[in-house]
Amino acid sequence: MPAAVSIRATMTRSTLAFAFAALTTTAIAGENFLVYFGTNGNVKNGSKGIYVARFNTATGELTQPELAVEAGAPGFLAIHPSKKYLYANTDVSLPDGKKGGGISAFSIDKNSGKLTLINQAATAGMGPCHVNVDKTGKLATIANYGSGSIGSYAIKEDGSVSPEVSFFQHEGSGADPKRQAGPHAHSVNFSPDNRFAFACDLGLDKVLIYKIDPTSGKMTPNEPAFAKTPAGGGPRHLAFHPNGKFVFVNNEMAMTETVFSYDAEKGALTEIQTISTLPEADRGKPGYSTAETVVHPNGRTVYVSNRTHDTIAVFGCDPATGKLTALQYVPVEGEVPRNICLDPTGKWLIAAHQNSGTAALFKVDQDSGKLTFSGTKVNVPGSICVRFLALD
Repeated sequence: MPAAVSIRATMTRSTLAFAFAALTTTAIAGENFLVYFGTNGNVKNGSKGIYVARFNTATGELTQPELAVEAGAPGFLAIHPSKKYLYANTDVSLPDGKKGGGISAFSIDKNSGKLTLINQAATAGMGPCHVNVDKTGKLATIANYGSGSIGSYAIKEDGSVSPEVSFFQHEGSGADPKRQAGPHAHSVNFSPDNRFAFACDLGLDKVLIYKIDPTSGKMTPNEPAFAKTPAGGGPRHLAFHPNGKFVFVNNEMAMTETVFSYDAEKGALTEIQTISTLPEADRGKPGYSTAETVVHPNGRTVYVSNRTHDTIAVFGCDPATGKLTALQYVPVEGEVPRNICLDPTGKWLIAAHQNSGTAALFKVDQDSGKLTFSGTKVNVPGSICVRFLALD
């Protein structure tokens, strides 16, 4: 076991059970969270499903994750606004008895952190890679990388999902004939006012824009229908600024971050800046790719994971213009950071490392936004997604 792994990684199962119980009954100064980890579960990396740990923002104490539920390849996760349910893109059982891709709904036991399957729904697309839930908790989305399509589902009062009620097959290609011969939808995110959904498509160099209807779970194309990103960039994920005026998109292939101004009335995006996520000495080198974009709650810092560079790019953000300035390139303390996530207080960041099967905890400087490795690293096989659930 690596020396950097938290001491809690060496605990016995009985000791961990005691620690979990103690944290549910004893008040600790600060805020207590469950931390869920999605994984690209397979036999090779040893992942069995979704994992859960406990975290306290006052002490920075992160427990060693344990299995919350067995599930097939539960890559990305989304937590329902009620905090009662969790959704994941997973393998699902199809009517013919075969396995396919889709969405799984789970109920959350906040005392134990364990998850219980409610139901599953298949997607008409192939290769689901991202799931999300709108702010009302009535609509869920899925992005299918393999087929370049997205779908939506209605969420019922009991947390279960309906069969797919909307499906959109993206069409076209991008500038790179090898990686952009066709569409590759990578994520779907919602506007602050919950009127629009934005789907990054790596294969098209576009962010496609949809109107949403939470009452029915349906989506319809917006006008304008999309915003363009730089040719050959490959947009992957996006995040809104807390003031709602700007959108940040990481371009996986070009290792850049594109900043858009946002017209909330029309749902339209206008590019205002594109900046490299790499140190100058590494720009232009082959083999690198970005993965995730997150924005600090105070709006002054934006973080981007450089997946194969094994760093996190930290940018200062001007809340008045949305423009970014490079501040720091931080070693991620693991291999291939597929996802990074700030805790809701903005004091800490966890980076999930796909290839090294670990996750590292970083302290966030509240003045500068810069990151410092805390020294805590835990084991999570195939970890590719991190989500916080407040217990207080």
